[in-house]
Amino acid sequence: MVVENTVGVRRQVTDPMLEAALRYADERHWDVLAGARLVEDGGTLRCSCGRAPCPAPGAHPVEPGWADRASGSTVEVHRMWRERPGSSVLLPAGRSFDAVDVPEAAGFLALARMERTELPAGPVLCSPKRRLVFLVLPGATARVPALLRALGRSASSLDLVVRGEGDYVPAPPTRVGTSGPVQWARPPTASNRWLPDVGELLGPLAYACGREAAAARAR
Repeated sequence: MVVENTVGVRRQVTDPMLEAALRYADERHWDVLAGARLVEDGGTLRCSCGRAPCPAPGAHPVEPGWADRASGSTVEVHRMWRERPGSSVLLPAGRSFDAVDVPEAAGFLALARMERTELPAGPVLCSPKRRLVFLVLPGATARVPALLRALGRSASSLDLVVRGEGDYVPAPPTRVGTSGPVQWARPPTASNRWLPDVGELLGPLAYACGREAAAARAR
């Protein structure tokens, strides 16, 4: 990826994490944050935070007040990765988007239902922890409990988590320890630039999560 700095000098970006962070900031206008990174230690990978065990190796903020450091400025993004090359790419929730996090099987079932009914989904992340994360318009955190009650359901019974202000999601190509990389199940494109309202997606998501919960109980 070729970028131009503040004095107009073009240069090649070789850090894939920085390249992705710049793309999210420049093309989607998302705030990004340089998180922890994976380091090799005696042939094994460990998190740069030094905690043992680390619950999210190489995929979490590294300091208190991290939300204040996140930025959508490409100049600031360059600075963050200059200070911490190879850092993971984190996207703060509650700003440009909220995120609805569901089990992988339920998420793909919901996506199939959305496609059949021509209901457009926004970008969808696929976590190596076997979760799908649907990006929706901000404000979902406050609305989802009441919307689920109207459907006769609750988030806790469905294994459905909403991430908003004060939370974050790791973004591709971030790796989560030895579990593997975060990937896009539905990548950001020009066609999904406008994020859906959570109320549009919650019906299919709640149905699919309910099916997954029932199947788990039957096993």
